[in-house]
Amino acid sequence: MRLELERGDLTKARVDAIVNAANERMLGGGGVDGAIHRAAGPHLLDVCRALPEVRPGVRCPTGEARLTPGFELPARYVIHTVGPRYAMPEAPTLLAGAFRSCLSLASERHDIRSVAFPAISCGVFGYPVDEAAAIARRACLADDWDLDEIRFVLFSEPDLASFRRAFAA
Repeated sequence: MRLELERGDLTKARVDAIVNAANERMLGGGGVDGAIHRAAGPHLLDVCRALPEVRPGVRCPTGEARLTPGFELPARYVIHTVGPRYAMPEAPTLLAGAFRSCLSLASERHDIRSVAFPAISCGVFGYPVDEAAAIARRACLADDWDLDEIRFVLFSEPDLASFRRAFAA
């Protein structure tokens, strides 16, 4: 399995699946979530709306993942996950769970060989990038995932530098 780190636009990643840093409602939002919904087109929102709620207003609980088609994205699939807000109790455990849920879901599908992640929870959810990168690294190396490539596509140079430091450790 290859681990790649790059700066770029996740919505343009040529992989089998990209990971959406979603909210529990899975109805779009700002940041990565909004960019993915815009790039995928209106059918993504329709499919997300059709997913059953596990409790009122929640389609994907924090730390879990859901799979949808990618529609107009270069990626065939979107794996939606909800990372924790940094101030939440058990935030490191929940963030690790979000990464592992995505990797597990991708590994279960024989037509998904490559997956690209953003810096989950590092935007409006306030997670420090250095801490999130270390958690991401541990999740990637914690198991023998049935994937050919795990890629992190980071929006900014400082985020990429944080991930490079974490993955060099």
